[in-house]
Amino acid sequence: MAAASLALASPLRLLLRVRHPRGAIAVPCYFISRGRYSTAIAVAAARDLAVKGSVDRNSAEEVRNILNMAERASQRRNVFHTNFLTPPIVKEAMLALEKFADTKAVAQGGYPQAERCRISVGHPDVMTSNPDVVAALSISGNFRLESCSHGDFLGAILGTGITREKVGDILLQGERGAQVLVDPELVDYLISTLEKVGKVGVSCTQIPLLALEYEPPRTNSFKTVESSLRVDALASAGFKISRTKLASLISSGDVRVNWTPTTKNGVTLKSGDVVSVSGMGRLKVI
Repeated sequence: MAAASLALASPLRLLLRVRHPRGAIAVPCYFISRGRYSTAIAVAAARDLAVKGSVDRNSAEEVRNILNMAERASQRRNVFHTNFLTPPIVKEAMLALEKFADTKAVAQGGYPQAERCRISVGHPDVMTSNPDVVAALSISGNFRLESCSHGDFLGAILGTGITREKVGDILLQGERGAQVLVDPELVDYLISTLEKVGKVGVSCTQIPLLALEYEPPRTNSFKTVESSLRVDALASAGFKISRTKLASLISSGDVRVNWTPTTKNGVTLKSGDVVSVSGMGRLKVI
């Protein structure tokens, strides 16, 4: 029998319905000043990520691209920005960027607990303040009779022709709609083109980042004993649903392992893996 400890978080965006206390909010997630190693060493380290199992091959490639971008920023004494990135890529990229000499990096997602963030890199003499690379939009409509999910809002936004990497977190607000973090360059475009979410007519307006409504995630730690470390076994125990129901969610693309959609019930989990289920939250194998 394999024993595993799980930390179960509240639903990904349902936990963001309670308003935060009024006051200033520090937006940046990370700060890195001067490193020690050359760019060549740092880029070589990124190549080792996939081998070590920290991230998958595609994610390792993204980290490598970020490090190459940082090298150009330092050499040209300029500032460059990524698109919105998933948490594993943000984590690995920021760790690798610590080794860069003459490079400053900051990851921003619009609010302190943001999952999807953009990384800005530049020479410390040039990047003297945090770049303005994240904007917030309020999508409002009459959602009393027809509630919409995170996927409904994301689908409506992508339906306008915007790609996923231009969109950050989506904070659901129940009957009032949602707040969305996006690339500032797309604010005017979305305001003029986004007209419906599902069957609900909506209006889209820009709001200050300080107007975002969220709350820190709530977690519950517990232990379970299962016959294996398969995702269907641990996730059904963690979310307290049947394996049949979980299998259906996997088939419909609503289950992610380490932020990557999975289509197989038999994926084996290991310590540190994170399983997300749309509308239900996430669990982490401890």
